[in-house]
Amino acid sequence: MESKKKMRAAVIHEYGGNGIFKNEEIAVPEPASDEVLVKVHYASVNPMDYKLRAGYMKAFIPLKMPAVLGIDLCGTVETTGSAAKKFKTGDLVFGRADFTKSGSYAEFAIAKEGQLAHAPKNASEKEAAALPVTAGTAFGVLFDVAELKPGQKVLITGASGGVGQMAIQLAKNAGAHVIGTTSTANLKLIKDLGADEAIDYTDGDFSGRVKDADIVFDTVGGDTLDKAYKTVKKGGILVSIAGQVDDSIAKKYGIRAKYLSVPSDSQTFEKLAKLVDSGKLRVIIDKEMPLEMIAEAHALSESRKAKGKIIIKI
Repeated sequence: MESKKKMRAAVIHEYGGNGIFKNEEIAVPEPASDEVLVKVHYASVNPMDYKLRAGYMKAFIPLKMPAVLGIDLCGTVETTGSAAKKFKTGDLVFGRADFTKSGSYAEFAIAKEGQLAHAPKNASEKEAAALPVTAGTAFGVLFDVAELKPGQKVLITGASGGVGQMAIQLAKNAGAHVIGTTSTANLKLIKDLGADEAIDYTDGDFSGRVKDADIVFDTVGGDTLDKAYKTVKKGGILVSIAGQVDDSIAKKYGIRAKYLSVPSDSQTFEKLAKLVDSGKLRVIIDKEMPLEMIAEAHALSESRKAKGKIIIKI
């Protein structure tokens, strides 16, 4: 259902390159009974966004055109559905918008009540908007899937990326020995975030330098994932968010291997907010751009040259 009230939004009418966004005035969506309408102050860009836009994921996440993309958000509650009782109008929240209905690249977005939490008190709104997908994914992989315990050895591939940056901090906070792979330019960055060892993947095969990791968290896929199996100790686990794992190879090494996307929820976001408020989790922002520059923001994301989150000010 749509209201007569209008909002600014970055809209796509078809799959394609970053030039297909249209800045339009469209109807403000109305929340269903278990949903919340959020007035978006900040959104952020994730690799999943441009993959959705380009149609790479349409086989299993088809978009209904015209579509408003954007998952991460921070903003204030505008109104709630009849069964959504957790938040009230004016509450400052952060979480995941439902981009299949109306995403966060707009003045208002729809979110399930269970996909929102009260924003951290000791972080800016733009920092809160950077957390949901990256930190939520890292938390889910490390604690819900891999069941990380203090003293374990954790290898994170692509450690300077958005998810990797969060994974380093979360694993270190939990008492793990953290190893990260990255390019030469980002070695200092991941050390500053808490990595005990920083491996330059351009300087030889990282899989020859890491052995017996309890947990390997792959954020890269491809050839990096192929090499990662041999770094896991027998009985350990390899989790990739970037490529399909090969069960036969995992069996050969005596390890578990999973490929998955970890959906975050309010409980995870509440835990992340506490970590931010206690100073144990920080966000690195690369650039802030207005909604009207969403095409440029996607181009930067696709270039993989950003050293932190790309924030969209609505």
